[in-house]
Amino acid sequence: MKILGFSLNKVSIEKKEPIKGKLEIKSNLNIDEIKREEINISDKPALKFDFTYSIDYSPNVAKVEIKGSVITIEEEAEAKEIIKNWKKKKFSSEIKIPLFNLILDKCNLKALQLEDELSLPIHLPLPKLQAQSTSNSNPNPHYAG
Repeated sequence: MKILGFSLNKVSIEKKEPIKGKLEIKSNLNIDEIKREEINISDKPALKFDFTYSIDYSPNVAKVEIKGSVITIEEEAEAKEIIKNWKKKKFSSEIKIPLFNLILDKCNLKALQLEDELSLPIHLPLPKLQAQSTSNSNPNPHYAG
């Protein structure tokens, strides 16, 4: 699979109510459709993967929804196999893992920006610095510092 393009068709965020009490944040990624796409830059078939990525802030606090497409170039046999398996709602991990990782990378960045603009808690844990505990023992006995 060679990724040719990534595009967003819909980006929406709605803050419905103020945050009260315990908040549950769930994200979901779905492939809505896979179809052949006509392109002029390759003799190999192109496939268009339409997706929806959503983040739900429960209970009824907010929702983020991002829809878009990824276009890939495939070998003919592989394109036929992907479409055949799609009709059974199956994905091989060789296709699913790089495709989902690309979508998650792009959509999570967009979602973080939107969440910041609406003052929502971010849906991903970010790394945080913590103070080191102060103890009398020197972790590096060769440095008296």
